[in-house]
Amino acid sequence: MARPMWLVNLLKKNFKNRFLFARLTRQSALVRRFIDYMIFEGDEIYYLPKDRLVIHQSVERQTEMAAPSQVVRHFVEQAAHIWKMDHCICREAEGCRDYPTDLGCIMMGDAVLHISPKLGHLVAKQEALEHLERARQAGLIHMVGRNKLDTVWAGAVPGERLLTICNCCPCCCLYQVLPDLHPSISRKITKMPGVVIAFEAAKCTGCGECARPQVCFVRAISMQNKRPIRSEICVGCGRCVEVCPHGALSLVIEDTRFIEETIYRLAQKVDVTPAPPSAQTNVLRHARRKPKPSDTLT
Repeated sequence: MARPMWLVNLLKKNFKNRFLFARLTRQSALVRRFIDYMIFEGDEIYYLPKDRLVIHQSVERQTEMAAPSQVVRHFVEQAAHIWKMDHCICREAEGCRDYPTDLGCIMMGDAVLHISPKLGHLVAKQEALEHLERARQAGLIHMVGRNKLDTVWAGAVPGERLLTICNCCPCCCLYQVLPDLHPSISRKITKMPGVVIAFEAAKCTGCGECARPQVCFVRAISMQNKRPIRSEICVGCGRCVEVCPHGALSLVIEDTRFIEETIYRLAQKVDVTPAPPSAQTNVLRHARRKPKPSDTLT
């Protein structure tokens, strides 16, 4: 069942309080379990580096590397139904002035059939791919995965039939809260498998450009003794690699099958392909039932 718009507006109004809610997961085990169950249960979400970054390989055999965006292309090609959000709720809530607010999420799977038409509309595969390309050209970062929060606020259920591709900006991304979340929750949002950020100390001048909040929006980098120290919260987006003026940082792929591995892991969590008739009936029943507390925001 599509969520009422007042619920969506309430979410946007309270968007700035996300850091407070995140910190509560570290302060109270009860709050942590409640928030995890309500909006993070079953999540598996990956940030994808930008295609245009120079990708170095740490493996001996140098081959042409696949672009990270092939992950999202794969699922778009597989999807039975594709939904394009007319606006990015995060950027609208923050009043973003640096990135387009009309480059909203792409959602896929049978569950999108229950999203309110006031939020977006169904699109063909080609339109979805063009939308994602516009997002990349605008400098946005893809974040892809099973995201229970989207099933809650959008009414797109069941969760195992919904895959979300967010187009994230560094100033308004919901997951700026990662450092504030309890690790048991934050580890569900991470970098692609096989992706690491390498550091060459000899090239670093200690300028601190990579550690600016506008660059590392999850605050994974801090400066100590004029050297960048990266925490485990790093999502491997590569923005620090982009801005480093001396080439001291580089994106390293330790496993050439990083595309296939990411697709495999996501496919274990979400099925976006056309469901058989019996499963489609279950999807409709799920959507029409009376909502449980876990389906609503308070």
